[in-house]
Amino acid sequence: MQASQSQHSPILRTLSGETMTPPPLWMMRQAGRYLPEYRALRAEAGSFLDLCYTPSLATEVTLQPIRQFGFDAAILFSDILVVPHALGQDLWFVEGEGPRLKPVATTKDLAALREDLDPEKVGAVLETVSRVRAALPRETALLGFCGAPWTVATYMVAGRGTPDQAPALDLAARDPVLFRAIIDRLVAQSTRYLVSQLQAGADAVQIFDSWAGALISDEALYRRWCLEPIARIVDGVRAEVPGARIIGFPKGSGPFYPLFAGESGVDAVGLDQGLGLDQARAVQAIRPVQGNLSPEVLLSGGTALDQAIDLILEALGGRPHIFNLGHGILPQTPIPHVERLVKRVRGGLG
Repeated sequence: MQASQSQHSPILRTLSGETMTPPPLWMMRQAGRYLPEYRALRAEAGSFLDLCYTPSLATEVTLQPIRQFGFDAAILFSDILVVPHALGQDLWFVEGEGPRLKPVATTKDLAALREDLDPEKVGAVLETVSRVRAALPRETALLGFCGAPWTVATYMVAGRGTPDQAPALDLAARDPVLFRAIIDRLVAQSTRYLVSQLQAGADAVQIFDSWAGALISDEALYRRWCLEPIARIVDGVRAEVPGARIIGFPKGSGPFYPLFAGESGVDAVGLDQGLGLDQARAVQAIRPVQGNLSPEVLLSGGTALDQAIDLILEALGGRPHIFNLGHGILPQTPIPHVERLVKRVRGGLG
């Protein structure tokens, strides 16, 4: 990131602790299936992974929502499972069902993986980062990202998404040495991956812990598998890229959001839609926040959408806040609802 970039980017100014009015705006999964032009490119690519690993196509997908809606940030089009895939774990996607991986359930399974990331796979992603940054307006931030170690490990162990993360929790309890080794591998390689994205042109990065909520029954578990690995990544990234801007999104953290905000080291905390606005303000007293409009409310639109936007702006507008959803935009969301959201957040729709 050039030194002058932060002077022009509302996102980066917010991550530096400045309160912006109106707040900057982007949406998780903003490049995706709700856009017909995305669906056309997805069909052209042939598979989701081919789309991720073809820089010309991934660049176009990343830029589509910026052209259409003028969001304040573009987020790299990729997937959190690029890291285990680049470590040599078999990965494929089943249409309508999601990712599948060859499970890592034993020490032998882990030993069969690479110690570091496949440069060919990572290189394709980094080329996309460079292309997107070159194509974006100066004031539009480019966000890179990775999955948090806990969330990525849940997929690696189970071989797929699960409703309760029971396979990972079971392995962590039954063989904590093996599970720790998986987490440590992911911490080291996720750190390297984020550093590479920043060096390739990303202005900031986000760490997605989509399944952090599976750990909130026990603070010690939450610290061990969610908070501490992310804090290690943050420290590792900043050791190589001083001043790196990092957003953490520990979805479902509930009562542990303030703990995460205070101890993870991130510059801003992404909030899910399950967090009440009083609780959100408590987190915002510690760190800038991002979120937390419900994707279902955006899907419904109308007066309920207007009211939800206004409540968030009123509650969080006095301190640094990035307007976003509490999770990814739903594929069936009508484009006019997104246009309405952008206008209302920016003061153009009363």
